[in-house]
Amino acid sequence: MSQRDYIPIDVDDLPEIFEIELADITFNFGVSYNAVGDSFTVDLYDEDLNPIILGEKLVLNHRLWAYVNDDRLPAVDLVPMDESGQATAVNAETFGRTVFLMIDDIDPTDDLSSDDYVGIGEDGGNDDGG
Repeated sequence: MSQRDYIPIDVDDLPEIFEIELADITFNFGVSYNAVGDSFTVDLYDEDLNPIILGEKLVLNHRLWAYVNDDRLPAVDLVPMDESGQATAVNAETFGRTVFLMIDDIDPTDDLSSDDYVGIGEDGGNDDGG
């Protein structure tokens, strides 16, 4: 059972663009698959399909748009994660099966399933001096 909500994406019907509401704002979300690189990308559009950010690659446990400062971005953290801890990458074998694009609204200190989550200010280190 998933700890977080996730954005349902039909990986067998890509590319696709769909409307989604995040933090009470409507966005259009495009998802594509790159067979050469065995990777997935996300395009983010506003409600009127004006591009905000195009071609953001999904990287396991890395927050989308982590280093982009743009007021038009969703006010929620979206992170491709495998809460079972099985996957090591986001690819055709894992995405939509064990890896999902999660709405990461759980405090990382409360999340026991992901030791390698990478968010802003999270270095994965410990406090025992080691």
